[in-house]
Order: sequence, then structure tokens, then C-alpha cells
Amino acid sequence: MAGTNFEINKVAVIGAGVMGSGIAAQVANAGHKVLLLDIVPDGASNRSVIAETAVAKMKKADPAPFMSKRAPKLVETGNIEDDLEKLADVDWIIEVVVERLDVKQALYRRIDAVRKPGTAVSSNTSTIPLARLVEGMPDNFVRDFMITHFFNPPRYMRLMELVNSAKTDAALVAAVTDFADRKLGKSVVACNDRPGFVANRLGVTWIQLGVLKALEQGLTIEEADAVMGKPFGIPKTGIFGLIDLVGLDLMPHVGASLKGALPEGDMFHETHRDLPLVDRMIAEGYTGRKGKGGFYRLNREGGQKIKEAIDLENGHYRTSEKPDAPALKAARKPRQVMEIDGPLGRYAFNVMANTLSYAASLVGDAADDIAAIDEVMRLGYNWRWGPFELVDQIGGAWLVARMREENMPIPPLLETLGDRSFYRIENGRRQALQPDGSYRDIARPEGVVMLEDIKRVSEPLLKNGSASAWDIGDGVVCFEFTSKANAMDDQIMALLDKTIGLVKKNYKALVIYNEGTHFSVGANLGLALFAANIAAWGEIEKLVSNGQSTYRKMKYAPFPVVAAPSGMAVGGGCEIVLHADAVQAHAETYIGLVECGVGLVPAWGGCKEMLTRWQKNPATPKGPMPATAKVFEMLSTATVAKSADEAKDLLFLRKDDGITMNRYRLLADAKARALAMVDGYHPPEPEEIVLPGPSGKVALEMAAQGFARRGIATPHDMTVASELATVLSGGATDIIDHVDEESILELEQESFMRLVRTTKTLDRFESIIETGKPLRN
Repeated sequence: MAGTNFEINKVAVIGAGVMGSGIAAQVANAGHKVLLLDIVPDGASNRSVIAETAVAKMKKADPAPFMSKRAPKLVETGNIEDDLEKLADVDWIIEVVVERLDVKQALYRRIDAVRKPGTAVSSNTSTIPLARLVEGMPDNFVRDFMITHFFNPPRYMRLMELVNSAKTDAALVAAVTDFADRKLGKSVVACNDRPGFVANRLGVTWIQLGVLKALEQGLTIEEADAVMGKPFGIPKTGIFGLIDLVGLDLMPHVGASLKGALPEGDMFHETHRDLPLVDRMIAEGYTGRKGKGGFYRLNREGGQKIKEAIDLENGHYRTSEKPDAPALKAARKPRQVMEIDGPLGRYAFNVMANTLSYAASLVGDAADDIAAIDEVMRLGYNWRWGPFELVDQIGGAWLVARMREENMPIPPLLETLGDRSFYRIENGRRQALQPDGSYRDIARPEGVVMLEDIKRVSEPLLKNGSASAWDIGDGVVCFEFTSKANAMDDQIMALLDKTIGLVKKNYKALVIYNEGTHFSVGANLGLALFAANIAAWGEIEKLVSNGQSTYRKMKYAPFPVVAAPSGMAVGGGCEIVLHADAVQAHAETYIGLVECGVGLVPAWGGCKEMLTRWQKNPATPKGPMPATAKVFEMLSTATVAKSADEAKDLLFLRKDDGITMNRYRLLADAKARALAMVDGYHPPEPEEIVLPGPSGKVALEMAAQGFARRGIATPHDMTVASELATVLSGGATDIIDHVDEESILELEQESFMRLVRTTKTLDRFESIIETGKPLRN
């Protein structure tokens, strides 16, 4: 029996399909060895070819299942005929084979014969109840068995549904939960042993409702997706775009499984229909993005790329058109969409009222509390708000009254809600309504600190329109960006400067962190474009100068500064990370200096910091040119690390910077790192480096000309590359001279200001603002 100190070190995954191999990759990303097994194909000379091929594919896949080039080395491949005995050396066995009960149970009997007692065994099933999976199995197997339902792709989807029985060893469940949380980065949601658990049961019903109601009410797929999008906090894929993303061919299989497993009277059955159009699309290879297209496709005839959408009435493709619906564009909140007069409002109400009603009926069945169901939909379907948070936004009393008008069934949980809300703040604590009518605090897992909780019970130390500073306890201040997309601007610089002074006087350390989707997308190009259009060059130069000054002040402050990025940390967002004493990064941090792509050079110290890092790097060949050439290559191509692990290889992060796998644990880890640095802290000494000077600039420009000859670099790319070469080579310096930080910062600012005055750079600004894509001019 598993003891309370049971620890998971090595994992086995059986089933090397897309999901199984992805789970194995995530275990390897966490730094743990993993055994990946599959069947022996008939007549195969290489008996482990399935698992080996899966790993080979993952090395080339984009988006990448592996976070680094080191991770694949931790995956050992094999097959279940020759290598099953190796399961005796692992601590957790994850079964990810075909969704057939007989196949799974036959495998379990073979696993049980070789595993060591107390080894955790779990199934990744999404539809088969645990009770059926373990029917007829020995008691010791039942004790060690649970369901761990991952989501695809396992690296990027943060949700894991966990199901166990009353007989499952509680210590083993705790060990698996802790490993999935801390090492695999998952938010583990406990679900009851019911068909489809929460995500498939609720999510698939919502999708089916979306398709069915669009057909019934004569909406185009573009109209349906626009309604089921931004106002409800749902990704812009909406319903039909999501089906394309997941795969049309997957939907019938999941639907059929739920149809056979869910009891009569369940709302799912009312939404499940055989759709001839979908059957025909699948038969013709229109299975979504992985096939020739789906509800949407790109028509590439004649060398063009024309987005097309299928007509739900006749099944023919036509040019996709955005809905011309002023009322929908004006709607900012869920209820406003549901109140639109006409088909779009009726569609919004019918789909979401039924979905929210179904969610309420699942409380006490699929899961025991509303917070769990909300978490599933937020992380499993990327909804901004869970269904019960949506009810609170819409207004529960209004929703129930409207449902009653429409003669819709109202589940007891909604019926008894009255004028209350599902969530409330009491004594600074967020509480959730329970099925018995009481409210209970929403408890964070041990070791999780969220800034949103701190903000709920305190006032900011400092605040302006783009940033704020918060006391997060133990003498640590958290500096938070609050601008749109956390873009860097003059207000952020001004408040960071004030915050540095405040910490110096009254606190021990500073953490730079926020809970946005992205840490920072870089400088606010809109403000820069506005200033350029009115020829306010002095204001732009002042912004550059103030940014350099503030970042340097932060770097040499008499207290430790820890940056805690997650998501995109590019441009100016990358530069603030580069100036921190230490970094505690979320594993999914995408970091880089991308200024050249928008026609600029990094000018808040990014060039300076990367040059010093690559010159000090022990693996860099000696002399001024190798480091300069490497930084030129990275910055001129706007290289972005695709994980925190890769950022270490590129020196955007240092070797000893920390990586947190679970996004919810990032602030606590960053705070702990900052506090560990306080005793005996001394700021770094200013550095001088040797740069190659004019001859080095010529060499860099020649390398850029090679790209131009191959058609990779545009004329303006060459202009930008020349300015970047000026900065990185050290300007007019002699190769025997040492160049200090101030000199490089001056070069950064001079080159930046020359470029920002060019029409082609401003054209790139405009393109980014309007389309989100850089102009290739």
C-alpha cells in the first residue's frame, strides 16, 4: 500500500498515439524519465516502431510537444510484448489506448502481473466510468487505480480531470495530484465517476447545441461563431471554428460514447443528432484543420489564399464574410448579446441558457461544486469565465425569468438562486454557493498565491493608468502591468521608478509579475505612431531615455528584483526581464527581442544585456566577434524562445533562473526566490565588454546581404540590420578598447531614433496595429 511519503520519479505511458506521446513528452519536459510503449505492428521488423516514430514526429512538430532538445532523451521507447516487465521500475503507469473496455481490461491484467505493489495506475479515458474499468480486477489493483483525463495537446492544456473511487488509496491519489500539479503544470479538478466527467459532457453538449441551433435558426457559421465569441469570453473560434480545430471526425466518436453512457432524460440526448452534412464532410476528408479544411477552409487555387465557409443549407463552400451586425459589434457583455432583437439574440439565448442550465444540473452529479465546473470550462475550453461566473454576469434572476417565459426546464440550483449570485466576496474571501444553499470559501491549493486574492483585500501602494504596486507580504512588493496587452509605456516607466524608490525605503525585495494572458507584448506602438505622426520626436526620445534609465536603476537597486514572466515577454517586456537579478519564469514563457521585425532595434538595454551575456557565456568562443555575431543573428531574425527552457539556451534566461511548471504557483515561487536573495544581497557591478568596431560591422552587414540575395531580407530589413550592426559592433570603437554600458545605450538610442523617423518603420507600426502582422517592406 502506498505510504504518505510515496514519491513519483519515473512514469510509463502505454499508447503512443497523439495523446499518449504528448503526455510522455510533458513528463520529459518536467525532467523525469518516461517509458513509452505501444503494440508490435504485424510483420514489423522494428518491434518498437510505433513509439519510436511518435517521438521522432514530436521532435519536428509545431507547436512542439517538447520544451527543449534535452527532453526527448528522457523518453525510452519500447513495446508491450518485449518491454512490459520494465513497468516494475516505474511509479505511475498511464494507459492511453483505444476507448474499448475489453482492450483496456486485458491490458490491466497484464500490467498487474508485472507492476510493483503500490504503483499508481490510471486511464486517460474520457468516457468510460471507473467502476466499469475495474470490474473483475483484484482488490490491490482497484486500490491503486484512478482516471487521469488529460487534454490535447498535453503540454499546453492546463486541465486534468481526476476520478477515483472510495477504494482508491488516498495517499496515492495525493501523490499523483501533487506530481500532476507541480511537475506537469496541471490544474487538477476532482470529478465524480460519471460518464464524460465534466469537460466532455458539458463541452460537447454546448458544441452540439451551437450546431443544432444554428441549423434550426438559419444562421451562417460566421454569425454563429461571432455570437459565441468575445462577448461571452469564448475564444474567437466560436463553435464551428473549434470543431475544425479539434477535428470533425472526433466529434461523432465522443458523441456516440456519451449517447451510450448517459441516462435517459439527460439534456445531452436532446442535442445529439446525426448530421448528413458532417458525415459527408468527414467522408470527403474535410475533417478540419488537420484535413483539407472543415466548416472553414483556405482555397489556394490560382496561388491565392481565400478563406471560405461552408453553407449549412446546401453544403457548398463560399467566400467567408464577417457578419454585418451593428448590434453584435456594440454588445460588450453576455446579457447584451442575449437581448439582441432577432435571430442572433435568439441564438445566443437558446445556446447559452441551455448550456448554463445543463451546467447547473451537473452539480452534485458530474462534480460536487460550481468552482470545479467553472475551472474545467476555463482551462479545458479556454473560456474566460466558467458557466456559473457567466450566470452571475448575466444575472441569475433575469436568466431564470427569461427561461420561464420560454417554457424551458429550470434545474433546482438555478430555481433556488433567486437574487443571489453563485460567487460573492465575504470578509475579503471569494466564496462559492454550495448545493445546500450555503457559501464556502474557495480554497487555493497549498503553496498557491494569487495576486487577484491580494488585490481583493488590499489597496495598491502605488497606481496609475498602466501599472500598480502591491504589498504581497514579508517585505516584498509586486509590480504589475495593467495596460492593454501589458504594453510598455511612459506610465509604466514612471510608476516603476517610484516603486523602486518605495522598496528602497520600506521593503526588502521586488517581484515583477501579472496575471494577464501575456507578461508583456512590448512597447505601445500605437502611442509611438501617434507621436511620430505629429513629429513629437522629443517625446519618443524621452521615452527611450527614461526606459533606459529606469531599467538601469532597477538593475542596480540595493535590493533583489525577480521577474516572473508567463506567456509572451517580447521587446520591452523581454528587456525588463533581462535587467532583473533573477527570473522565475512559467514554463510557457515565450521570450525574445522582436524589435527588428517592426523596423527598430532594442533600445531599453536589450542589445547591451544580450552582448554581455553571450560574451560571458563559457561556451562562446573567445574574442569580440563570436558573441556579437550570435546576438546579431538572434535579434535581426526576431528570434523568440518557444519555452522557458529554450530561453536558457538562447541566454534570454540564465542557467540558474527558475522555471515553474504550474502557472498558479508562479507568484509564490517568485516571492520565495526574492526572499532567499535578501540576506547578503549586493547589486551587480557595471560591466565593460570588448566589441569588434567598424570591421565587425562590415562583417555583420555582409551576412545580412547574404539573406537579401536569397530573398529572405527586404530592403528595409537591410536598413534595420545596418543600424543593429552599428550598435552590436560598438560603433567607432577600436577592437582593443573596452566598451561600457553607457556607450552601448547611447548607440541603441541613436539607432532607434534614426529608424523611427523612417516612413517604412512607421508603415510597419501601422501594419502591426491594424493586422497584428509585421509588414514585409
